[in-house]
Amino acid sequence: MGVNLTPIIKWQRLTLKDLTGKTLAVDANNVLYQFLSITRMTDGSPFTDHLGNTTSHLIGLLFCSARLISDYSIRLVFIFDGRPPELKRHEIEKRQEIRDRAELQRIEALKRGDLRTAFSKAVSASRLSREMIDDAKQLLHLLGIPCVQAPSEAEAQAAYMTARGHVWATNSQDYDSLLFGAPRLVRYVTIRGKEYLPGKGVSRPLRPELIETKDLLSCLHLSREQLIDLAILVGTDFNKGVDGVGPKTALRLIREYGSIENLPERVRCKTPEDVREIRNTFINPPTTTDYSIELQPLEERELYHFLCDVKNFSRQRVTTAIERMRKFTAQSNLLRWTESD
Repeated sequence: MGVNLTPIIKWQRLTLKDLTGKTLAVDANNVLYQFLSITRMTDGSPFTDHLGNTTSHLIGLLFCSARLISDYSIRLVFIFDGRPPELKRHEIEKRQEIRDRAELQRIEALKRGDLRTAFSKAVSASRLSREMIDDAKQLLHLLGIPCVQAPSEAEAQAAYMTARGHVWATNSQDYDSLLFGAPRLVRYVTIRGKEYLPGKGVSRPLRPELIETKDLLSCLHLSREQLIDLAILVGTDFNKGVDGVGPKTALRLIREYGSIENLPERVRCKTPEDVREIRNTFINPPTTTDYSIELQPLEERELYHFLCDVKNFSRQRVTTAIERMRKFTAQSNLLRWTESD
């Protein structure tokens, strides 16, 4: 879910062409949930292979990645979540309850023949299993697209890689990346150009957004540590926010008092007792230096076997994706040859 900072965020509108040649550290679980949510049949059922295993996330991953890479020369590095912090346990349990409730509502809607509601509830009930993640990693490996296994939060690892200049930006829809120290965040890098809103049952158009953290903090007159305190007041994945305090009120409070410790007692008494631990989770998260961002060879024979023989993909569509990856590889090789001439 991430922290809600939308009312105070300053961002710059981009096009996919603006990202040509850029390398993005992608929050893999975040985008897989998006693919899993929207790539469905009209009644909300996910696409599956002949054994009933879900393939919706693989469909989105294959065709979106191949097009971003071939059509826009955007280099993708997918970062996968590791073990979640203990502080996140309550948030995970809450999400599970929401999904369980949505699944029951989906079943009831199907019984009524209400396909629109069934689809909407299916989106909210989406679950990303370990098997789905393993399949996604295998697909990326066969495509030659680099993956990184984060020790904990993928956004923290992506922020770490961005801060060290190994990638140009972190790519996630959540603002948590800013709290983890990403100097640059790009949201809504999508071929579809739209997002489905299950609560409203409609889709909205999307275009890429760029947030430069330095410019944002300057505009808000905050330090990164103060932005973290602001987020704690609003509510993060690691704590419940203070009732009645939204982003704009939190901004006013932190600007005026500087930190949570200096807030008036009437507000400070409502903040979590483990403020320091939450801060430290954002400032010093577990990360790893054991990663590579280099594109690997395309394994065409294995791709056809995995996608067509095992996952029941159309051979023609897989061929299209492979040809797109070949195109990018050829362009990259030509560029390297020209630069070395």
